[in-house]
Amino acid sequence: MRPFFTAVALSAITVLTAPAWAGSDDLIRVKAAGDVPATMDALEQAVEGAGATVFARVDHAAGAEAAGMELAPAQLLIFGNPKLGTPAMQDDALAGLYLPLKVLVYRDGDGQVWLTYDDPAQSLGDLDGIAPDAGYIAKMTGALAKLTGKASGM
Repeated sequence: MRPFFTAVALSAITVLTAPAWAGSDDLIRVKAAGDVPATMDALEQAVEGAGATVFARVDHAAGAEAAGMELAPAQLLIFGNPKLGTPAMQDDALAGLYLPLKVLVYRDGDGQVWLTYDDPAQSLGDLDGIAPDAGYIAKMTGALAKLTGKASGM
């Protein structure tokens, strides 16, 4: 039952977030039109506009620069909504390893900017206490698709 649910969820995400795609590594990638800072700004605004809490914005490239190293632009947004995350953690405390939600915005070697995140159906679905059809998984999946789609500028 779990593989079927996962296949259906991934298909729905792919259709809803075009031009997004899901790889075999459980990551959802959404192509972005802007640069990393502008895309991250749009994502942060979308998250806050949806009523979620932004916990942190991590600039990996700035961290690398501070250490005397180079890294292509890459920023991570950590955010969540306790109304969605708490029920998951009540079902299995290990859900806290995957929550709050995170989206990485980065520029690849070809210069393309991407928004990338872990598929909640995969990460949470692997936990023993989480039912594959838990309503919060669908809500998290839908929220991530909507927020990254909005921030992509595509």
